[in-house]
Amino acid sequence: MNQNNVHADAFSDAVPTKYWHVLDDGRVQCDLCPRFCKLHEGQRGLCFVRANHLGQVVLTTWGRSSGFVIDPIEKKPLNHFLPGTPVLSFGTAGCNLACKFCQNWDISKSREMDTLMDLATPEMLAGKARELGCRSIAFTYNDPVIFHEYAIDVAQACHEMDIKTVAVTAGYVSPAPRSEFYQFMDAANVDLKAFSERFYKKITGSQLQPVLETLVYLKHETDVWFELTTLLIPGENDSEKEITEMCQWVVEHLGPDVPMHFSVFHPDWKMRDKPSTPTRIVRRARDIAMAQGVRYAYVGNMHDIEADSTWCHQCGSLLIGRDWYQLSAWKLDEKGCCLNCATPCAGLFEASPGHWGARRMRVNMT
Repeated sequence: MNQNNVHADAFSDAVPTKYWHVLDDGRVQCDLCPRFCKLHEGQRGLCFVRANHLGQVVLTTWGRSSGFVIDPIEKKPLNHFLPGTPVLSFGTAGCNLACKFCQNWDISKSREMDTLMDLATPEMLAGKARELGCRSIAFTYNDPVIFHEYAIDVAQACHEMDIKTVAVTAGYVSPAPRSEFYQFMDAANVDLKAFSERFYKKITGSQLQPVLETLVYLKHETDVWFELTTLLIPGENDSEKEITEMCQWVVEHLGPDVPMHFSVFHPDWKMRDKPSTPTRIVRRARDIAMAQGVRYAYVGNMHDIEADSTWCHQCGSLLIGRDWYQLSAWKLDEKGCCLNCATPCAGLFEASPGHWGARRMRVNMT
């Protein structure tokens, strides 16, 4: 575990947390995620943003962000949650995983608090989202699990203004904080990074089983709409056997209506020696998913209008056409059912889609 001794002044703006306990040797154990970091006074956990200060675990990044951007909701990716609408996206610093392929490593692996240039209270964030016409706010770029308290405070402020909240997460969280966190989330995209403990241990420094438990919890204990994303890395998690087993597990334990996104890997961070994923492998994964009974399967980080679009699982008609992040067709009625055969499409839809398009707009909170 990477622990860091930090001067007490670094904790001047820290806020208290509640998922921790004192060990017999005087250290405190953070109970937020299955990593269970055990900290001496002044030490930070692997996530770097939770630390032992005066004998308790505190959060050091409440109200601080690495920047704010308005994205299309499809970029999260969420294809069945208010399609076409804009989402105000932000993250903080640090992460409780150690993915060697991290594509947001400058944020998630940050050890410099001065990268967090923007300050925003929950009320400021909710107000800005409403002012700019965003239907939701997304906690993304790094995992919101580690800024649990801030994310919940923001979610509560958003809900008071009828703005929904989205968690983009790896799902690596302990049961009690997981239950509290998802009380305040409306949607999530969960990275199911692979379907082997070997991959999780070797490539992410974590475990698969807690992620599977999070997914089962989301499906059977909450009303949170969620979709899955798997980044396919050549030679690591892209075999037909592993993808088949993953999709079989999804259908058996989560049902056929949970959308799955398979994305192209691009060399980054500590895996620059790996080649990009061939697009045929990503298309093959989508085909495998649908053959195993997944009703909605997509590709990512590549251009494929057919594989990006949503099709009726009953009659095969086009429901939502997509060209990258731009909606090109809308064939759902006001209840979210296929115009051709009246079969419901799983997700959260309104009578008409949003019209944000593929734009990406930076936001100044001041």
